[in-house]
Amino acid sequence: MSRAFVREVEGGEAFEELPDRPISAHSNLVTQAGLTRIDAEIVAIAARLSQAQAQQDRAEIARSSRDLRYWSHRRATAEVVPDPLDHTQVRFGATVSFVREDGRRQTYRIVGEDEADPAAGTISYVSPLAQALMGKGVDDTAMLGHGEAVITAIQ
Repeated sequence: MSRAFVREVEGGEAFEELPDRPISAHSNLVTQAGLTRIDAEIVAIAARLSQAQAQQDRAEIARSSRDLRYWSHRRATAEVVPDPLDHTQVRFGATVSFVREDGRRQTYRIVGEDEADPAAGTISYVSPLAQALMGKGVDDTAMLGHGEAVITAIQ
């Protein structure tokens, strides 16, 4: 009989271990704030896992276990990059402001992959935008997609 027609045990769905979250092939560069965030994630997920185990919530145990594996790996491979002291060039950890051809002014801080949140003003150092800005200085022009932008400040 096909597995699709087998009724699961009482209590609903059967949960097996979920597949691991994908891990980036890039170096796991993080800011000090990013490392602190990873540590906080691990603590929060461990608490969620403990609560799920106490409640015998198999779905949450599977989710929390998967997330704990991911964040534990990211913590073990994290390479903290100190904030740059030299603001003559865009580099990891810098906050860069620029003006696009259409007049839009934007500012982003270049951070690690897990820290990136463009809506909050942070972008991953491996993103095309960050890659286009890296190594440039104030008044330099960067090619961003199909247009250009002029860097106005680096902090």
